[in-house]
Amino acid sequence: MIGFYNWSVVLTYIGLFSSVFGITCVFEHHPSLAFICLLVSGVCDMFDGKIARAMKNRTSDEKVFGIQIDSLCDLVCFGVFPAVIGYSYGFNHGLGLISSYMIVQGAVIRLGYFNVTEEERQRICAEPRDKYQGLPVTTVAMFLPLLYLGRHNISPTAFPYVFQILMIIISILFILNINVKKFSVKTIVLMFMMAALIVLSYVKFHH
Repeated sequence: MIGFYNWSVVLTYIGLFSSVFGITCVFEHHPSLAFICLLVSGVCDMFDGKIARAMKNRTSDEKVFGIQIDSLCDLVCFGVFPAVIGYSYGFNHGLGLISSYMIVQGAVIRLGYFNVTEEERQRICAEPRDKYQGLPVTTVAMFLPLLYLGRHNISPTAFPYVFQILMIIISILFILNINVKKFSVKTIVLMFMMAALIVLSYVKFHH
């Protein structure tokens, strides 16, 4: 088989599977499960880089492949998947179409730029990044589920509009030239807690 297979890319593929399954959950009208899948993809993305850096015997081709495959999967997980979620709220024109397009386009630009700069950075520096230019696409896996958790405090009529507007804001932040500190362990713990809360609310609703 072509390609490279190690624990870092396997975790990336697990995150991709979670998002593809989440998209099917959207089609089957299971939003809680979809947001759980988005969180799982976010956690996988946070750990795959740590695993990759811990592997000292990777070849230069494996490193470049890892950068490329990570961004390709991220485009699906944090660009296409959120666009499908947003589109499912009933906007098949206007605001919904704009926000769905912008979240994907913003992710494409952000990830393409990251690939160019990260490949060059790794040629001259082996240290991990401590900050990013532009909002990392993984933040979608935190902001959107957080909004979903707080949906009961928003009018059902207004919630779809709030969700679409948040997606537009995030897509703009993807490509703004701002420095964003790298996620800490606390962020990962927060995502796990949000996933647990969504699971509990899902179980409560279905019993």
